[in-house]
Amino acid sequence: MKIRNLIIPIVALLFLQCTNDDSEPLISIQKATNIVLIGNNLCSRMMEYGHFETEIQLSFPDSLLLIRNLCDGGNTPGFRPHPGRNEPWAFPGAEKFQTELANDAGSEGFFESPDEWLSRLEADVILAFFGYNESFKGKEGLDNYKSELDAFIKHTLQQKYNKINQPQLVLVSPIAFEDLSSKYDLPDGKIENANLALYTMAMQEVAFSNNIDFVDAFTPSTNWFASKEDLTIDGAQLNENGYLKFSAFLTKKIFGRSTKKAETHRELVLESVLEKNWFWHNDFKIPNGVHVYGRRYEPFGPDNYPFELTKIRELTSIRDRAIWEAAKGVQLDLVSEDKKTSPLPEVETNYKTEGEIIDYLYEQDALNSFTTAPGYKIECFASEKEFPDLANPVQMSFDKGTTLGGCNA
Repeated sequence: MKIRNLIIPIVALLFLQCTNDDSEPLISIQKATNIVLIGNNLCSRMMEYGHFETEIQLSFPDSLLLIRNLCDGGNTPGFRPHPGRNEPWAFPGAEKFQTELANDAGSEGFFESPDEWLSRLEADVILAFFGYNESFKGKEGLDNYKSELDAFIKHTLQQKYNKINQPQLVLVSPIAFEDLSSKYDLPDGKIENANLALYTMAMQEVAFSNNIDFVDAFTPSTNWFASKEDLTIDGAQLNENGYLKFSAFLTKKIFGRSTKKAETHRELVLESVLEKNWFWHNDFKIPNGVHVYGRRYEPFGPDNYPFELTKIRELTSIRDRAIWEAAKGVQLDLVSEDKKTSPLPEVETNYKTEGEIIDYLYEQDALNSFTTAPGYKIECFASEKEFPDLANPVQMSFDKGTTLGGCNA
């Protein structure tokens, strides 16, 4: 039994290595192509680094590409929950593949479904990153995963998110697990990599049966991890250098470009990509989303959140243009452009008074107005006069020696 368990991953690797073909790009880029990433934590963390999009934009600097990341840790082909959405399923029938996750979590709201987001973004190309968290189930979960993946592919290829054609779909396998056990209290990756090899081969089989493209990231990453340089933070999650290597690999494999036409502008493009990602992140993963979309939307959500969403999407679109300009070596004047976006309505206070005038006191005037209990005192240790970002605080913290986190709260 032990011998068979060792042989399976080796056979998988040989099969993958023999069937990969680097001669042609998987995706042919056209003008104004919309590229959307879906999947798990491997691609979700790309937003924090920006290297993959930078590689693509440098490769096609005149193509006006729109790139959006819809990935989130734990997502599977069919299970993509959100606290502001009534259902966690990515397509009809997906619940039958995830019975242990089918319990009602009590989430509710009108956050758009995965298909609705892809339609909003008019996705032409979809890069799907799955297989890592699914591999935890080992060989026993393999058939169910293949069925779920197959159902996802068939559903996706029946859609026309851009209103014209079915999307170009590419599956990307998980990376290997890096052995950092000599440095940290972490697994050595032997069990993890045996499972990951099985799931990578399964993904290729399903992709082949549906005539779609597949990228094996597992096999090359095993070679990357043979170097002395650490490429992950914990064996599973890539660090900065890991994402640099991974991004260059993906760009060449999917888009067939290793030479960057706009390489001299890399720093400016990366800066612009990270700027855009920050705004996009605060749209798709907007903080306090339960108020924006979910159960706490009523009664005050309609007063401001729809307008804020409109504005942040306008700001994000401006930063798309900033990326396209950066690829030419031009820095867009964001301050000037941002002034052209929709104004936000004034948010009225819920604190109602009958003719009472509220007089806000600052620093020493506020301190002089306090009456404290014996043994207590209040000191101002920071104010918005010295630190403007402290103005209008929305959160306070207390400890044994501090009564209030600021002097104008």
